[in-house]
Amino acid sequence: MSSAFDIIVIGAGMMGSAAARHLVEMGAKVALIGPDEPSEKQCHQGVFASHYDQARITRRLDEDPVWSRFADAAMRRYAEIEHRGKQAFLTPVGAMMAGPESGAGSDFIAKTKQVAKDHAIPHLELREEALAAHFPYLSFPTGVTALYELDGAGWINPRLHVRAEINIAVSGGAILHRSEAFDVMEDARGVAVKCKDGTTWSGGKVIVACGAFSIAEGLLPDPLPMKVFARTIAFLEIGPEECRRLKGMPSIVYVAPDGSCEPYILPPVCYPDGKSYLKIGGDLEDIQIETHAELREWFRGSGNRSSGDFLAKQLLRLMPGLDVRSITTGSCATSYSPTGMPFIYHQTDHIMALTAGNGAGAKCADELGRLGAYVASGKPLPEEYGPISFGW
Repeated sequence: MSSAFDIIVIGAGMMGSAAARHLVEMGAKVALIGPDEPSEKQCHQGVFASHYDQARITRRLDEDPVWSRFADAAMRRYAEIEHRGKQAFLTPVGAMMAGPESGAGSDFIAKTKQVAKDHAIPHLELREEALAAHFPYLSFPTGVTALYELDGAGWINPRLHVRAEINIAVSGGAILHRSEAFDVMEDARGVAVKCKDGTTWSGGKVIVACGAFSIAEGLLPDPLPMKVFARTIAFLEIGPEECRRLKGMPSIVYVAPDGSCEPYILPPVCYPDGKSYLKIGGDLEDIQIETHAELREWFRGSGNRSSGDFLAKQLLRLMPGLDVRSITTGSCATSYSPTGMPFIYHQTDHIMALTAGNGAGAKCADELGRLGAYVASGKPLPEEYGPISFGW
């Protein structure tokens, strides 16, 4: 087969759009394939994406030094991506990592403090009275320490982040094709990608960057050893007065001292329906999704109601004075590799995987996309990633 493109990227989400941008800037002729977000998810029969959302936490503070490095590299480029992509997506309200300093669960803060020290991440360390003074609307149990990062941390709008990446890629010459790819065929010269709209796209190489939907048959020659989990999110609607009271609230990742929950919390964000919601996620139970069909069915729904109720109760424990107008739930999915690192590797000479965000990929998608572009182009990875394996 002849190669109309150097590289075809399947998946126009966070990692795929970033990979396409970086490939274009390396001089490659690129096609980026992925459908638009469906207008009505309940009856949608195609694929979904976890970036169909308004807010994701961004922070350098992390338990894991590698993921902290990913985040730092991506966050340093946010302003450039916003400017060149003509789309703002960052709200730098700060981010907080909170948990017990001793006893059960204390590894979370201990490891994060070590990464902050090793990577020289500016932050405030707050306890008891100081924590209450800084954030009077939060009510943590005794013994909780919070690490509060301000410098560029907060939350990003993933929809707008993707839009900015695509804008840059297309302005640099990438072709964006809005359809769902379902089959990749390979021969000695390259690949052909078939789409649901009847088109076929040929290239020298393909990157499969479809997030949880990378488990679909027909895309990768070898099944990924990737676990996909169904996740429920709770949305707590608040009114304008509460939004004003909570202005400047940071994003939060929290480990409860009693082990009852490990949620992440997004501050008030205005959603497409014009209403403002706080969002909380962090299921207690891992429900694994095995098939593409199960994944589509999960995304068509609104998550698990009992999980949503549990999450809402946890948020109200942390914010007992919160004036809530309504509580709704939503569905999402997270993808995990056995190593805890993203998959960025060739399965054949012409087909490679770029997936597995391990619950932390959104904020650092531009860096993961950059690494995917390096691997696809045959370039050596940056020195700081030398000893890390991104394959299987």
